[in-house]
Amino acid sequence: MLIVDKKKLAALLDEVKVIAVIGAVDKPGRPVDRVCRYMIDAGYQIIPVHPKRQDVWGLKTYKSVTDIPVPVDLVNLFRASEFCAGHAREVLELENMPRCFWMQEGIFSPEARELLSGNNITVIEDRCIMVTI
Repeated sequence: MLIVDKKKLAALLDEVKVIAVIGAVDKPGRPVDRVCRYMIDAGYQIIPVHPKRQDVWGLKTYKSVTDIPVPVDLVNLFRASEFCAGHAREVLELENMPRCFWMQEGIFSPEARELLSGNNITVIEDRCIMVTI
């Protein structure tokens, strides 16, 4: 399901509490750092995901979304488009499906969209979550 209506996006984000951030890096000046610090300040529970880092934004960081021990409402991707389909496959391995698979500004993946279709997961492409919040 692809949503472009701003009111529907706002309603979705009002229901989201736990966000897994794939590609989490806390280097100042990087878009992922700026956006995620904003989301943390906005009250979202952020769960960083990075294959090599262990502590991003002072938070426990997981190697994969499949390693996160709690249900996630939204998966937010800060990875290049070519990696999104692989992350969509990881999401499909989760016991509890997230409500949304969000690809940040400049990121598109028709393959990820196709993989997730029919699983009641809203797919957002090429949109900055910070601008929408």
